[in-house]
Amino acid sequence: MFERINLPDNVLPPVSPYCHAVRAGDFLFVTGQLAQNPETGQVDRGSIEDQTHRVMQNLKLVLDQAGSSFDRVVMARVFLTDFRHLPTVNEIYASYFPSGNFPGRTAIGVTALAGFGDVEIDLIAYCGA
Repeated sequence: MFERINLPDNVLPPVSPYCHAVRAGDFLFVTGQLAQNPETGQVDRGSIEDQTHRVMQNLKLVLDQAGSSFDRVVMARVFLTDFRHLPTVNEIYASYFPSGNFPGRTAIGVTALAGFGDVEIDLIAYCGA
């Protein structure tokens, strides 16, 4: 199975040419999400706490649309413009995996992100039986 997944009703309008996720066989590849306001499409530049919660909520919107959830995530990549924020991002990120079953993960320091946000996270989820 191969399927491109987009959120309906222009929720989280793409800031570049991409779809929100691609299901390829038993895997779901979720495009990196920023702290984008789902209604306006603008990247919120608030505190790192607010940005991280918004990123995780946006990822949940995409996972829900694809019929998946955080407990199916097998890999995550976290992109940060300032590694001093990593402990805060880690705490918030972990709260979205209440079972404590964390996926594999990579954290990457970058110079800048689209929309000039401070954190972006993408995911790979397993959708098989």
